[in-house]
Amino acid sequence: MTEFGFHASHEQIHPSELLAAVVHAERAGFDAAMCSDHFSPWSARQGHSGFAWSWLGAALQATSLPFGVVNAPGQRYHPAIIAQAIGTLAAMYPSRFWAALGTGEASNEHITGAGWPRKDVRAARLRECVDVIRALLAGEEVSHDGLVTVDRAKLWTRPERPPALIGAAVSVETARWCAEWADGLITVNAPVPHLRRMIDAYRDAGGRGPLHLQVHVSWAPAQADAEAIAYDQWRSNVFAPPVCWDLELTEHFDVVSADVPPAKVAEVVNISADPGRHVGWLEEYVGLGFDQIALHHVGQEQRAFIDTFGAEVLPKLRTTA
Repeated sequence: MTEFGFHASHEQIHPSELLAAVVHAERAGFDAAMCSDHFSPWSARQGHSGFAWSWLGAALQATSLPFGVVNAPGQRYHPAIIAQAIGTLAAMYPSRFWAALGTGEASNEHITGAGWPRKDVRAARLRECVDVIRALLAGEEVSHDGLVTVDRAKLWTRPERPPALIGAAVSVETARWCAEWADGLITVNAPVPHLRRMIDAYRDAGGRGPLHLQVHVSWAPAQADAEAIAYDQWRSNVFAPPVCWDLELTEHFDVVSADVPPAKVAEVVNISADPGRHVGWLEEYVGLGFDQIALHHVGQEQRAFIDTFGAEVLPKLRTTA
């Protein structure tokens, strides 16, 4: 049966408020949680960017939920450090933590002052990082010279069982590539035919493990308010790759999104004041075979969304499933 999780958006919400929200989400009936890992928000209107790894320790302690995080090792993060972070959380909270690994975005990675590599170089770098992280989690001493450099690294605190390393993808091609190394696949909501092609590509290439989906939603008691929330908070996030990968600053996203029409936001966010409409959208995703669906309400106020979906959306989804 599909699990329904709460997505904690660090780039939109103060970490203390986000911790209270995920605790409330567990009480309201959400099955799991995951969070972003950004250095900066997508828009000045979002206004936050707490450190995911500090917050994850608090969130895992404050709840009994399983958690995941989407991370980009290789530039802002050295893979040995990410292996240590993953290993520590998985050792403290066995069977409750997974990490999704992707190639990242310039908006987070440019802070190192290093050049932003081409997509093919970023993919090769990620592949090296995955191998380094897996070897460290397996207890090996690792030295590596390539797009990343590691010198005699060894993890002294490790979980008994290494957690899943999930592949992050938004294209059919990347989903197929993730099948080479990932313990599962995660993507974001998109038209159902595209999601089906991604899943088929991953499975046909030998991809194993669970399928995760992050779904952007906007809900409010009134339709106009749901639309206004989505437009205010998420119009900087409507751009397809490579634009979303390559813009560097929050100001860049705000400039290019200044004239985005509301209809464009509705293409990437499921916007409705009707909980039943959200049930219908989510049932389609369940039908594709996703094992976990993380709901991301793109507004900054989370409590009313959590209460409404906990009472009126999740029970219906579980009944139909």
